[in-house]
Amino acid sequence: MNFPLFIAKRYLISKKSRNVINIISMISVIGVGIGTAALIVVLSVFNGLESLIVSLYNTFDPELKITKNEGKHFDQALLNSDKIKHWEGIDKITFVLEENALLKYRDQQYIVKVKGVSEGFEKMSGLDTMMTQGKLLLRDKGNEYAVIGQGVANNLNFDLRNFDRSMQIYVPKRGKIKPNSEDALNEAIINVDGVFANQIEFDAHYVIVPLSLEQSLLESENHISAIELSVKPGYKIEDVQNGLQNFIGKDYTVFNRFQQHEMFYKILKSEKLIIFLILAFILVIATFNIIGSLTMLIVEKKQDISIMHSMGTDVSALKRIFFFEGLMITVAGALAGLFLGFVVCLAQQVFGIIQLEGSGSFVVKAYPIHMQLTDFIYIFGTVLVIGFIAALIPAGQVVKGNLMNKVTA
Repeated sequence: MNFPLFIAKRYLISKKSRNVINIISMISVIGVGIGTAALIVVLSVFNGLESLIVSLYNTFDPELKITKNEGKHFDQALLNSDKIKHWEGIDKITFVLEENALLKYRDQQYIVKVKGVSEGFEKMSGLDTMMTQGKLLLRDKGNEYAVIGQGVANNLNFDLRNFDRSMQIYVPKRGKIKPNSEDALNEAIINVDGVFANQIEFDAHYVIVPLSLEQSLLESENHISAIELSVKPGYKIEDVQNGLQNFIGKDYTVFNRFQQHEMFYKILKSEKLIIFLILAFILVIATFNIIGSLTMLIVEKKQDISIMHSMGTDVSALKRIFFFEGLMITVAGALAGLFLGFVVCLAQQVFGIIQLEGSGSFVVKAYPIHMQLTDFIYIFGTVLVIGFIAALIPAGQVVKGNLMNKVTA
């Protein structure tokens, strides 16, 4: 039997002569538990928001995207697109031509990004799940249609229920044209057949049209600005990306979803780390109760310490008694906090107790929750480390410096 651990258990559950020690010990457990639960809940909420935002980006962004390093557009013939289309691991391919334009509806005008896409975009994109009005339809029976973001529709006072659905798209003509000349702009008229709501970065700026219309408007036949690709299930995106990059050469770059918004994803990870460190610091403050509780317990058990030392218990064993005591308080609080945090997160997931302000205009009504096993492991490990240090301080210093002098006197 581990003698120090046995005595520590007895001290933990036994009633102390001074009731305040029991109270402080209970406060220590509660403090560690609440701090641990707060870490679980906050990180799970952050994970939920991160997953939601990433899913919105993934709806609009392809798994892989090829762009030219210099210049906005490039000739499609410069890349062996047929070879890329049949590349091992590639499922679908879409050619994209993107440019700023002036969009006009009735008396309203608005600057937008017109994204021309080739056939197959509807199947590759997840935008069909984000339609608030109409459907994701760009071509039908020889006719071409546009799909606009909800923010664009709001700025133009457009409603799909209106009889008039046609809009004018204007872009500057190529070449040297006088600014005030009537021939300075190319114009295209197209009917809108759907409105999507993803997030403000896309909703307020994007208009999706067929690629042929965009190329005609920009007088850029066979020119594109990017190639968007989806990867077949079972293939690693990194492997396909590296293979394509070696094939297309250094003049072009293959971006995965993370690299398409690299700064955004780095900020998300940095924010999570900062939140974790702030809450961990609060947890450190909460563990000061453990130091106080152990210090008072050591003072109360001076006689027991003298007796055990007289019976042959060495100093290191006496230290371990109070070290184990502090560690058990930490473990009890950590386990209680993990369980409490899990219950709170589960309740939010099932019942959506805490609602988002203005949730009627957002894609979810309640704060999203996404619990990760790694968070539970990291938090439990962090609490143990903090508790280890908190238990070591009084066990190592108070026993050695204050009591043993009295014991050996």
